[in-house]
Amino acid sequence: MGNSYAGQLRTTRFEEVLHNSIEASLRSNTVVPRPVFSQLYLESEQLLAHDGRTENDDEDDEDGSESNSPPIPYQMKPPPEGCCTTDGLCQAGRDLRLSSLASDPLDVPPGFMLVGVKSPFLPENLLVCAVDRRFLPDERGHNALLGFSGNCVGCGEKGFRYFTEFSNHINLKLSTQPKKQKHLKYHLYRNNQGVLVKGAPICWRGYGRRCLHVNIFQEKRHSHSSGSGSHVDQIGLPQIADVPHSLTNGNHAVPSVTQPQPQSGPGRPSATGTHTNSGPPKKRHKGWSPESSANSLPESTGKTPPSSSVLTTLSTAAPLSSSQGSVTPLAPPGLSVTIPDQLLHTCRLQPVIFKGHGPLPQLTGNVSEVLVSSLLQSCYLSSQTLPRVYQHYGPSPIQPLSTEMQILLTVYYLVQLGPDQVPLIEDLEQIFMRSWRESHLSEIRQYQQPQTPHLSLPPQSHQPLTPSQLPWLAQLAASSCGEGVVVLGEHIGSLAQGIQQTFSRLMEGRLDNTNYVVIIVTVPGQETQCCVVVTGKHQCRALAESMFSPNEGLKEINHQLSTGVAQELIHYCNSLGQGVYDCLEPSPLSSSQEPEQSLCACMCTEYSVEWREVRPIQLAVARKLLSHVCAIADSSTQNLDLGSFDRVSFLILVPPSEVTFQQTVRHLWSSGVLQELGSLDQDCVSQREAERYVVKMDQCAHARIDSLIQEAYSNSYTLYILVHDHAHCDINSASCSSSDSGLGLVDQLLNSRQVRDAPNILILHVTSFPFALQTQYTRISPYNEIHWPSAFSNDVDLYHERTRYFGVSELLESTRSGSSLPLMRYDSSFESMASALEERFPKLHSAVIRTTVLIQHYCVALMAASGRINGSQNLHKHSSVETLEIVQSLLNAAQLCPAHHGHMVLLRIPSLALAAWAHRRLSRVRRQLGLEESFEIILGNPNQALNIGQSFTDQIKTWLKIQDADWVPQSYLELEALPCILILSGAEPLGESLPRSLKYCDLRVINCSYLQRTTLEQELGLAAYLVRAESRPPHNPGPGSDLLESDAEKLSSTDNEEEEGQENGTMDTIQNPSQLQTQLQPQPPSQSFPYPQPPLHHQTQPPSHRQHSKSTSSGSLSPRASSPHLSCSWARGVSRPPSVLLPRALYEIITASDSSGLPRCTSFLPHMSVAWASSFRPLLSKMMTCTEQSLYYRQWTIPRSYHMDSSNRTEGRSDNFHPRRLLLSGPPQVGKTGAYLHFLGILSRMLIRLMEVDIYDEEDINYNSDLQYSPCAQAEGVQYHPPNASWPNPDIMKTIPFDYTIHDPKYDDISSVYSPGYKSSAEGTPVRQEDVYLRRRTSRIKLSKYAAYNTYHHCEQCHQYLGFNPRYQMYESTLHAFTFTHLLLGEEIQLYFIIPKSKEHYFSFSQPGGQLESMRLPLTSDWSPDCIKSPIFTPTTGRHEHGLFNLYHAMDGASHLHILVVKEYEMAVYKKYWPNHIMLVLPTVFNGAGIGAAHFLIKELSYHNLELERSRRVEGGGPAGDVWPFIILADDSCVMWNAVDLDARNGPVEHAVSLKQVLQHMEACPDLAHYGLCGIRKWSSRGLTGREREPFSRGHLHDFLLLNVDRSQNIQYDQNRFTCHDVDFTLRLHSAGLLICRFNSFSVMKKQIAIGGYRTFIIKTKMTDVPTSVGPSQYVCAPDSKHLFLATPAQLLLEKYLQHTSQKLFPLSTKNYTHPVLSVDCYLNLGHEVTVCFVSSRPHSVNISTTGLLFSGLLLCFADSFVTPGFLKKFSFLKGATLCVISADRSSLRQTVGRLELEEEWRFRLSDEFQTANAKEDRPLFFLTGKHI
Repeated sequence: MGNSYAGQLRTTRFEEVLHNSIEASLRSNTVVPRPVFSQLYLESEQLLAHDGRTENDDEDDEDGSESNSPPIPYQMKPPPEGCCTTDGLCQAGRDLRLSSLASDPLDVPPGFMLVGVKSPFLPENLLVCAVDRRFLPDERGHNALLGFSGNCVGCGEKGFRYFTEFSNHINLKLSTQPKKQKHLKYHLYRNNQGVLVKGAPICWRGYGRRCLHVNIFQEKRHSHSSGSGSHVDQIGLPQIADVPHSLTNGNHAVPSVTQPQPQSGPGRPSATGTHTNSGPPKKRHKGWSPESSANSLPESTGKTPPSSSVLTTLSTAAPLSSSQGSVTPLAPPGLSVTIPDQLLHTCRLQPVIFKGHGPLPQLTGNVSEVLVSSLLQSCYLSSQTLPRVYQHYGPSPIQPLSTEMQILLTVYYLVQLGPDQVPLIEDLEQIFMRSWRESHLSEIRQYQQPQTPHLSLPPQSHQPLTPSQLPWLAQLAASSCGEGVVVLGEHIGSLAQGIQQTFSRLMEGRLDNTNYVVIIVTVPGQETQCCVVVTGKHQCRALAESMFSPNEGLKEINHQLSTGVAQELIHYCNSLGQGVYDCLEPSPLSSSQEPEQSLCACMCTEYSVEWREVRPIQLAVARKLLSHVCAIADSSTQNLDLGSFDRVSFLILVPPSEVTFQQTVRHLWSSGVLQELGSLDQDCVSQREAERYVVKMDQCAHARIDSLIQEAYSNSYTLYILVHDHAHCDINSASCSSSDSGLGLVDQLLNSRQVRDAPNILILHVTSFPFALQTQYTRISPYNEIHWPSAFSNDVDLYHERTRYFGVSELLESTRSGSSLPLMRYDSSFESMASALEERFPKLHSAVIRTTVLIQHYCVALMAASGRINGSQNLHKHSSVETLEIVQSLLNAAQLCPAHHGHMVLLRIPSLALAAWAHRRLSRVRRQLGLEESFEIILGNPNQALNIGQSFTDQIKTWLKIQDADWVPQSYLELEALPCILILSGAEPLGESLPRSLKYCDLRVINCSYLQRTTLEQELGLAAYLVRAESRPPHNPGPGSDLLESDAEKLSSTDNEEEEGQENGTMDTIQNPSQLQTQLQPQPPSQSFPYPQPPLHHQTQPPSHRQHSKSTSSGSLSPRASSPHLSCSWARGVSRPPSVLLPRALYEIITASDSSGLPRCTSFLPHMSVAWASSFRPLLSKMMTCTEQSLYYRQWTIPRSYHMDSSNRTEGRSDNFHPRRLLLSGPPQVGKTGAYLHFLGILSRMLIRLMEVDIYDEEDINYNSDLQYSPCAQAEGVQYHPPNASWPNPDIMKTIPFDYTIHDPKYDDISSVYSPGYKSSAEGTPVRQEDVYLRRRTSRIKLSKYAAYNTYHHCEQCHQYLGFNPRYQMYESTLHAFTFTHLLLGEEIQLYFIIPKSKEHYFSFSQPGGQLESMRLPLTSDWSPDCIKSPIFTPTTGRHEHGLFNLYHAMDGASHLHILVVKEYEMAVYKKYWPNHIMLVLPTVFNGAGIGAAHFLIKELSYHNLELERSRRVEGGGPAGDVWPFIILADDSCVMWNAVDLDARNGPVEHAVSLKQVLQHMEACPDLAHYGLCGIRKWSSRGLTGREREPFSRGHLHDFLLLNVDRSQNIQYDQNRFTCHDVDFTLRLHSAGLLICRFNSFSVMKKQIAIGGYRTFIIKTKMTDVPTSVGPSQYVCAPDSKHLFLATPAQLLLEKYLQHTSQKLFPLSTKNYTHPVLSVDCYLNLGHEVTVCFVSSRPHSVNISTTGLLFSGLLLCFADSFVTPGFLKKFSFLKGATLCVISADRSSLRQTVGRLELEEEWRFRLSDEFQTANAKEDRPLFFLTGKHI
């Protein structure tokens, strides 16, 4: 096993992988199975990614020398003391460096030879040593004995038997274990001058020489299987393409070799990102992570396009900047090659020299006529680093491809190229990789299963390919293609000689039929050298043009046009059909061109507009966007606080195209988003306002975005969305772009620190081609990517779309179907003519030639089709069939249709100058033929607005029924049905959408040199189309068509998968004027136009209103099912996608498939601004989803230096993702614009929804007409206090009658309290039983800035208050016990306080950290403007998330003491959610208690604490009675507070105020100590009515109470109560003579919280925990009976039983208000049909007068000693009235009956005794009923 211990294999795993590999090899004839070790080790490498390293080869070449960091030494034994440890010297201190010993005589014993040792610390030098030749291999890498024997040539020490020992002696200091095969690198010999020099590398088996494991024909077959290239991809370089010239020797630069990246396997990517690794390997067998190679990859050119650094144009004889491998010797001085004069003129081509292995000689002479490229050399260097990610197995380590094998495979590749194909570097890389993998697999099989001969390769396959064999093998391979490839290998002593011979043959014309000359130099004792000279005319032209960047290419075209170089070509083309132009004369309109007034009468009436809202799939995408935004807000990073925003604003950034700008404005205006966001009035008819929200990314964008940033900083409550549409258009770095180029604006503006750090700015990138934004340094988290979903699953329409997307996949399928003319094709006759002219004019750019030929074809076709030229049939030979068909269709369509509807023809000419020339030329021919009114010719310049003739504008206005005289079309979508030729110019399409009348998409002159995936797909995306689902039956496309749909969720080629990216049947373009219906507000079509319309009488739109884009979001027009208008070609073809014409080279690339079955173009570099991180990368898998494809690019691509993300990794952040940045990707023209506009709308609605809460909005109940609280008081209209009185007067309050009636709407189902003179509404309008259970009325109210919040709110202001901010330490809390005794409890009660450290100052302790003594209370005389004196107690249960305990904003920052009162079993969860809140934990016995127990303990504890505080004050020398005696009891759903403004002009108006203002006002009341209980009223949207004109009143108080625990000392809450405890307490408080005051000038809003709360009761049986349906009649049972017992507190069962069955218990009381039930000392709810009269038995209590009142029942609940027989005899009862006596047990029940002498007046039966349905251990309650005698 050697040293490879780092990748131990488990037997089971290995056998599984080996079996799978063998099975795959037996099943497959074409695809090479993945090697066994690839599967084993590459998967383990991913597991090691967290360590920043991967399992690596032991045989890593020159460890550490290629890193920026010094290697870490291998851990050897320490050297002896006093010895030398200097690099380059032995331990004896003698120099061993070759540079020092080169001229010294050295003693070499017999049998020994001098060799060079490579030290990682001396990369530019070798160490000399003498080694026994028996332990060194021969030329073939064989016959080396195991072991080592060497001598030190420095100090002369001999006899080193172990290389480890020897490496110690020579101070090698290795980072891996010393190994002779790795470090004995070169033979040394003396040259003719006697100088010791480096010779040939030592041929260790597998090192430097590659064993030829497959025969020539196998290699050739696999070369063919890799696909044929057509052009050099000057961008698709391995990582070395951009490496700087780090080592310069003579005239050549030597690039450093970068490390490769590990491969995740050919399947799906395995990680969402990469891990940082900034250092070299730290232990043996470790390599580099993908990032390390990327990080160590500097770039050679900052502002230079990538192509410039790939292929260098030799314009002068100055020193050439050529690259060579670092392992090759330099060119000997004096060798140079003279370029012959007139080479270009003589040969009519500009040769291209590909540097390979070895230094290229210096070129002299006319160097401008020869081009030099380092593309091939970069590929060689990259492929030789492939094995670094592998572990070796067996005694012979696996080696990279040898130089000879690389050269031979290159020859095979060139041989199999077609005569018109151009070499493609990525094809060659795949051939190298496939060959290496096959060799790898072969050795694995050889070593693993030697006993199975059928797995071994033929014996000759194990022989290495020697330098002497290479020339004749290469010539043998080249002989199969005739003269296409020439190999110069024999008798060639140097590259200079071979290049000179090639130039000579060129000049002599001997290479006319040769495309490539491969020069191979094999000199004994030297490394093999090679280069390739491209001599094919087509190949040389393509390679030369690929050296230009796109912008440089356009500049070259402009230069050729402006300097007149192209005039000869134009004159030549004009000579075709000479004489025709001279006889051209304008002719009158033909009969088909009728006057315009006839247009209106002849419409295609078979077509009508079908309106619909936002398509379902767009709605789905908008919701996905919203969910991602919510996910950011919900994450723990707190990067987005949605709860703090109250509105949305946005800015849409579009490319610098006027047409794109206008179509986006139109789409925005028509979507209704502006009206929904409140930016425009509903009736706004001008688009001018919408232009404020769209900005072109030109120089004017600076001011707009700066303004938005300033606005964002000043409006922190507004969420700003920056929508970067067509985000792939400008990804250049601002630092590498000139200010006048217009590039780098996105980086400068969107990536600025101001935008990044603004917490209220969110960026949404929208693009069809997201690849360039998915690199290792991307700013977008993979979790923030939204991909267009699949519309179909197993051919089932998931979204019920009526359209299906037709994109590149379908175009490819049309080329395979064979049933009809494919929609995508090339024009062979055009290609032939263009090729002939390219040979005739070698100096002209091919774009100039192809454009000239194409326009000539159109001109001739116009002449032929017009029929106005005699002998026009002779013109056909000067055009092509395709062009003639296009022109004839263009002319005939408008002539045959009565309305003159026609088609659009798109000519795509990237060069603005060529496009302008083509427009002039075509316009002139049209004018000469008299066809000005037949069709329009439009020049589509992105920098200019759309401009068409007035007659055509009038025609469109007629179709659209537009009355505005100034209207002109501003986007291509508005040209629907207009017959025209659109010449679309610009280096790339900038998002312009095309109408559905587009019939032909002519791309025959687009540039084929820039083969990036983005470039190809965006050109083909111009033809993207939506067709009706019915018009295209499902089909099963062939392989490989889907990956081009880069945004499809699945990239495989089945029909349902290919449709995944096609659901949104609309393009992301603006809606056509005919579809500008507001998406959210359906309206008549006449109202949907953005133009002034005559009212009502234009309901039916003409057919031109058919969808003006290939996809829109609101409306579409499609043909009816009936037969279309036969004479209108436009109408017939409404659902037919356009035909696409491509250059042949491009067509062959797109339609070819790679080994995975995908189109070959999918494996191209995704964008020119990125580079592959490693050539050793898997291919895209056919089954990858969009998410996996994104992860693939994130792992295997890195941004170049001029990419805006290139600096992202250096900004010091740990994750390098922008937290508020999203990416939406979808196929071209699928409806992304409509989706994100709808997203803006629903985001706005959600923010409004987040800022609103459901507030109980109910009118007070139990009022008769306008009477207020007491009829005797209010009938006279008495006003007790002035309306503007600030505080109540106690004396006046005592005169106000107490209002016994309950007015709170939440108690609309309880028994009313009897008061004299009040007539209950229950008698007149009985309440239906079902009304009791109706949902309570609520209103949506926007939160004020003083609202209370639940745990979901987290803003910057209250982070510290909540204790959640990660910048603060999590708040520590301590648990303190507090014990007190109360008579009613009968025993000591121990409570617990959970007190955060930050709140301990509110409490008093025996000592710091000691026993809790009391809660500190302020003095009555204390006052502070920022302090609330009263402690706030909030009892809560089940609402740890939803309870409104965040009072920071409600208190307006005031200091306050807030205590949550929780049950013991909920303590932990409340502490988790509210770590900075004080909590009072109720005793365990109260876990099942109701709200009464909580209020009871709060009140009694507060009084006990008041006494403790008074004692503490007395001990401190202060007055005892001055301690503040008030507490606040607040419900956990109080959300906002309001105050009444009496000074408002329109009467009293309520406005929001802080809780601080309310409490400080109440606490400041001068006579507050006189009151036992104060409160405020409940809010209602009806505002103040006549009943509340009194500012203060006496009555029942609920929800928010200010309680005086001192004055109310003797009145307790009933600790057993679950319901109506506050009504009971208020009645007893009033009867005790305490003043109760309600401040009517304040109101509290209660939020509807559906979760938790004390009113949530579950009645369940004792037998199961599952809630069961138990009726109220089952809540009680007869004592000692067998009954289903319930696991519910007895008090709750009793209260619920009395509430629901009182009509049976008190039959005389039902709906009998004048004869209420007498309830003594307590109030119990007997149902809403029964009236209760409350009386107190206490002496001196305040009771109503009952004189003359006959009661229908008597209720005695736990009657105490104050209830006596004499007290009961004061009251009179109806005959048959019901008595109900309630006690805790049966004995006390009998004692009560006897003590009160009840049997004298009441009759009892044994059957009238009941108990609650509780088991005995649950202590049931008992009650007895009887009838009055």
